Amino acid sequence: MIKKTVLYEKLLGEGGKFVEFGGFYMPVQFRGGILSEHRAVRETAGIFDVSHMGEFILEGAEAERDVGNLFTNEFADMPKNKVRYTLMCNEDGGVADDLLVYKADDRKYYIVVNASNTDKDRELIKSRLKYGSVLRDVSDEISMIAVQGPRAEALLGGLFSELPKGFYTFVFSEFSGERAVISRTGYTGEDGFEIYAPNSVAIGLLERILEVSGKYGAVLAGLGARDTLRLESAMPLYGHEMNEGTLATEIGLNAYIKLGKREFVGRDALVSSPPGFRRVGLKITDRGVAREGYPVYRDGKNIGYVTSGTMSPTLGYPVAMARLSIGAELGGGLTVEARGRTLAAEIVGMPFYKR
Repeated sequence: MIKKTVLYEKLLGEGGKFVEFGGFYMPVQFRGGILSEHRAVRETAGIFDVSHMGEFILEGAEAERDVGNLFTNEFADMPKNKVRYTLMCNEDGGVADDLLVYKADDRKYYIVVNASNTDKDRELIKSRLKYGSVLRDVSDEISMIAVQGPRAEALLGGLFSELPKGFYTFVFSEFSGERAVISRTGYTGEDGFEIYAPNSVAIGLLERILEVSGKYGAVLAGLGARDTLRLESAMPLYGHEMNEGTLATEIGLNAYIKLGKREFVGRDALVSSPPGFRRVGLKITDRGVAREGYPVYRDGKNIGYVTSGTMSPTLGYPVAMARLSIGAELGGGLTVEARGRTLAAEIVGMPFYKR
């Protein structure tokens, strides 16, 4: 059964066009269209319903040890009110999910996972708790609103008494008598915030944001703009750039994989299994867009495939991320096979866009 977020009816009334995504009906765009929503996030601000994401609370006297064993990043040195991006591996070193970990204190962590993986992740984490911690799934109790863009701070500054000052930090605040978590995080390549609030105040919170949005040029935005924004910023998406069959060391995220740690699930497999692929950025120099799954060739030899691609609204030309063999030479002569057409491509640095 496909779920609806608490904000579904409100967003439908605001002109949202919905699709199924991650087990939820989610708005893909609003009346202005994907390009205008994308542009607003880059220039002013965009407002997103991301309540489909999964939220867990992990608590226990040894919660830090359990978090360290569960995920690839380091958490022993993590201060309170910080957020860290990390991966969760399977025993073979493949990626079970990518997620965010919030540290409330030494005994309590919040974990935010991808919507499509919520049920899988909950059971996987529960089965791996070695040090007595308890996991609670609060996904159905929490709504999540993201406000992203250069004017996000100004917009939210009038609604909350405090906002987090540093990127990947969070604060506790209050709205309508309920406690909310506000983090300086996002998935757009812009400055911005993600607000976690109880369902009981979510509609009121969105309405209050919309009341002041016009003053800051902010607009509602959907999954379409979210995807073009994250792709310009070369942010990997689970199910595209990574999955259970992708070694965690093949995605260009090694900064979040601490092989020097004593333990985490999948560590031994990653140490003993050299990566066979790499994630690279492509600029398409012909007319045409490289889409997911299109094969990539060098001098007529298949060396990998596209994992995500789009026409970049900001840059004005097509970009893509691709999974290419480490053994392949990556000089000139790259092409993408696009439904019978051959598109010339060149490898470029990532992110494609940087604010």
